[in-house]
Amino acid sequence: MTKLTFTYQTLLAGLLICLCQSAFAQTGNKYIRKGNDLYKNKQYTDAEANYKKALEVNKQSVEGRYNLGNSLYEQKRYDDARTQYANSFKIAPTREGKGDASYNIGNTYMEGKKWEESIKAYKEALKQNPTDEQARYNLAYAQAMLKKQQGGGGDNKDKKDKDKNQQNKDQKNKDQQNKDQQNKDQQNKDQQNKNKQDENKDNQNKDKNKNKEQQDEKPEPQPSKLNKQEAERLLQALGQEENKLQDKMKKAKGQVVPVDKDW
Repeated sequence: MTKLTFTYQTLLAGLLICLCQSAFAQTGNKYIRKGNDLYKNKQYTDAEANYKKALEVNKQSVEGRYNLGNSLYEQKRYDDARTQYANSFKIAPTREGKGDASYNIGNTYMEGKKWEESIKAYKEALKQNPTDEQARYNLAYAQAMLKKQQGGGGDNKDKKDKDKNQQNKDQKNKDQQNKDQQNKDQQNKDQQNKNKQDENKDNQNKDKNKNKEQQDEKPEPQPSKLNKQEAERLLQALGQEENKLQDKMKKAKGQVVPVDKDW
């Protein structure tokens, strides 16, 4: 009798527990449904509050954890969202649910450009759900971005080489232009000096020609053909002639002019 009574009480307690759990689940689902409606209307903060209420009722709600992560993700709170996705992964009963959680974990790392971490998450998503094409695409994208970041991308390397060659070419052209300009300036300077020298030379030639003309106009003294003795005799003779001429002139001045007789 006692045994039957104990069995009945045990069954009754279990039934009450199931009823309570069902009531809790319904209450939690009510908050989740309300949160989903708010989420669709992009009211992410209010949706977050309802998902948290659902988790207060049922901490093991996969939907509550996963949807809370989505509402945080839309608010760009990527670290907090990643925590909820990770919790959802742990308690998800299906491989598909685990794959979705891993995919979103990869997205949170992608937002922070943490390519290595996102690659790991996408690989896990494909491990859980090999048919997830979105995870496959994001994995390829993250791998390409990591390769580019590490400088191993062919396009990136070609671009760097091209930019470097262009810089070298520009610098070479600039150096050549400077060299050409310097040569041109030097040539102009040399030409100016040459013109100045030619001008000075022309002036010198003009002065020389002018002096020569002046010298040609001035009669040059002729060398005497008489020796000293002959010169002295000539001077003496001239002196005597001068004396005679002076005497003659004196006589002429004293001579009376004759007049005709008055007969």
